[in-house]
Amino acid sequence: MPGLRFHPLTPDRLPDLELLFGPRGACAGCWCMWWKTTPAEWEKGKGAGNLDAMRRQVRAGVVPGILAYDSEGPVGWCAVEPRDAYSRLARSRTLAPVDGVPAWSVPCFFVARRARGTGLTSALLAAAEQHARRAGAEVLEGYPVDPRGETADAWLYTGLATTFLRSGFTEVARRSPTRPVMRKLLRAAPRGARARGRAPVRSRAGSSRRSRSPSRRDR
Repeated sequence: MPGLRFHPLTPDRLPDLELLFGPRGACAGCWCMWWKTTPAEWEKGKGAGNLDAMRRQVRAGVVPGILAYDSEGPVGWCAVEPRDAYSRLARSRTLAPVDGVPAWSVPCFFVARRARGTGLTSALLAAAEQHARRAGAEVLEGYPVDPRGETADAWLYTGLATTFLRSGFTEVARRSPTRPVMRKLLRAAPRGARARGRAPVRSRAGSSRRSRSPSRRDR
């Protein structure tokens, strides 16, 4: 897509996020707060509450992600922050940390209907990588779907594993048949840092085990 522009979400760009996400808050009133809340908190805040939470964090100086723009306006979104900003990751067995390296995470994408199928997700991932590099991140993680058969678009909000592979990411763990943990090294870790962390848990790609569609427990 020619003419794309990418900008971190700052308070002056909140109206653009709201325009992009629309009245459904991207999906079911989420407003990209799923990864930052407990199930009870998310359910209670669904819709207006989650929007208010997003507004508060951005106005407090948090930069929770990147907006993409084309000639018509905001067209895509990618969440990217230090991994510890996403409390659900800490509680997930499927997406638990693989070692002690302080990673950044890309847990969510949203692309406007007019731009789907254009490669915008790959462009957003590249913009997120640049943002994380500028912030001093050592490692960038993603939690894409590696579908076995047809998968509804609603389950692809974390991106596809093939997108991450094309962008230079490597699978470092797979605790669910369709949910790899993928990483890209952005800069060398301080000497000895990797020795202090646990070794990455690797698993065979293309396992012959019967796969299932991802569920909320995998997210």
